[in-house]
Amino acid sequence: MTTPQGSTVTFTQAQLGTQILIGWSGRQPDADQDTAFLLAYSLGDGTDGPVVGREAMRSALERAGLQVGGAIQDAAESPGIQAKLLVQAGRAVLTLPHLTAQYPAPAEWLAAAQAQGQVYGMFATSPWPEAVPGQPVSEDQLRAFAADEEVVRTAAHCLLPVRSLA
Repeated sequence: MTTPQGSTVTFTQAQLGTQILIGWSGRQPDADQDTAFLLAYSLGDGTDGPVVGREAMRSALERAGLQVGGAIQDAAESPGIQAKLLVQAGRAVLTLPHLTAQYPAPAEWLAAAQAQGQVYGMFATSPWPEAVPGQPVSEDQLRAFAADEEVVRTAAHCLLPVRSLA
């Protein structure tokens, strides 16, 4: 029997490149209410290129207790996961050891997050260089990336409990 080991690959913050957080909400086929989603990804613009950036992201996620390429984890039931979500004043703030990012959440996203008490987080190791800050991302572009088989297979998936300061 073997014991799972954390990542021992070293990386620098510069290798991760620009990290982005984007969200949306929608109804899953087997659900009776909307689900709030967050997608964290890199632009692939790290100092050593997108291939090294992908491995750096994998290492960073594994060090945060997230399982890349595995089943959906539940952060509420796994105290070793170092991913925290704070929803306050119309914003979602995601914090990991290598990332702190804010998402200015629309009312429908906030309602879904509050109603469910959790958010489905997807942490991509695949870069998405086309989705740059300040440029709109269409639903079709988001769907194409977030549902791409390779992106889904090489990402970490985690249910994040919604926390607030109140």
